[in-house]
Amino acid sequence: MSKHHECSVNTARRRFCQLAAAGLGLLAAPAVLGSGEAGAATPQGGRHLIAYFSRTGNTRTIAGQIQAAAGGELLELRTVTPYPEDYRATTEQAKKELASGYRPPLQTTPPDPAAYDVIFVGSPNWWGTIAPPVMTFLTSADFSGKTIAPFVTHGGSRLGRAVEDIKKLCPKATVLPGLAVYGESVADAQEITAAWLRRNGLAR
Repeated sequence: MSKHHECSVNTARRRFCQLAAAGLGLLAAPAVLGSGEAGAATPQGGRHLIAYFSRTGNTRTIAGQIQAAAGGELLELRTVTPYPEDYRATTEQAKKELASGYRPPLQTTPPDPAAYDVIFVGSPNWWGTIAPPVMTFLTSADFSGKTIAPFVTHGGSRLGRAVEDIKKLCPKATVLPGLAVYGESVADAQEITAAWLRRNGLAR
């Protein structure tokens, strides 16, 4: 075999090995998918946290509608000791907690508000104000300089003192006008919720 022929064969073999190695690399390399949570960023580049307490599911429904329209991370506030199943027993317990200023402990430590620009705070209207677990959340960290957007579900008393009480608990935060949704109407409240978000410049 001539040197020229041997060189050509070796060159061809090297080329084949290079192509084969490249092909194996493509097959072995995993696809890289985006891992960011959809909707977590606001149109201005900040972040939304949607924190809420919901006993019957009504406030949870509105929280989901807010996430769909404005983006954000959902945080359901759950107490260490659940409220009674009986409605009357729950209202009586809540009345005593509000009168005494009791803050029921939560199952998990809420995230640092510093990581968010807007914090949505949702609650059922209990005795004219936000539920005690929501008060626990609002007194568990420093909300100074943050924007708080309250939303409340109710049986006829609308916002009550919710916005005023949030301002008292978070005096150095900017508290936006609140959203009140009648409990029996939450399933069809998408437009009401979206309109409130647009008025406050929070819709994406």
